[in-house]
Amino acid sequence: MKTGGRAFRYGDNVDTDVIIPARYLNTSAADELAKHCMEDIDAEFAGTVKDGDIIVAGENFGCGSSREHAPLAIKTCGVGGVIAKSFARIFYRNAINIGLPILECAAAADGIRAGDEVGIDFDTGIITDITTGETYRAEPFPPFIQNIIRSGGLLASVSGEGEKK
Repeated sequence: MKTGGRAFRYGDNVDTDVIIPARYLNTSAADELAKHCMEDIDAEFAGTVKDGDIIVAGENFGCGSSREHAPLAIKTCGVGGVIAKSFARIFYRNAINIGLPILECAAAADGIRAGDEVGIDFDTGIITDITTGETYRAEPFPPFIQNIIRSGGLLASVSGEGEKK
């Protein structure tokens, strides 16, 4: 699975209440959540993000609550993937469960700048900063987890209703 787009860059400890502010958690409608994604840290994000764009962050991305609203909001915005130095464990698992592609790669998180064009091959773990020509290598997920993500999430993968790309 490959994706690519413009990088949106954030720092360390971006918590789930920043990704989707708690005041919007009165709905689980993905489209409504996506309208407010990242608004407390980047008010223009939801209005400017395009399909395939990439979030790049520091350490402990997605810390905070255990709700799946945060990765769901990111995915529904059209984000093609998230690269971080590290993810909070519950966010990491929730991202897989809802089919949001993520990779841990400290070198890419340090090297990619906001606005850079980035390509990701999730099957191989190769991340390319097209703007600078730099290439980074992350550890890709094993095939069974890649299948969950490619299917659109855990439930879709076990029900057979997910996308097969």
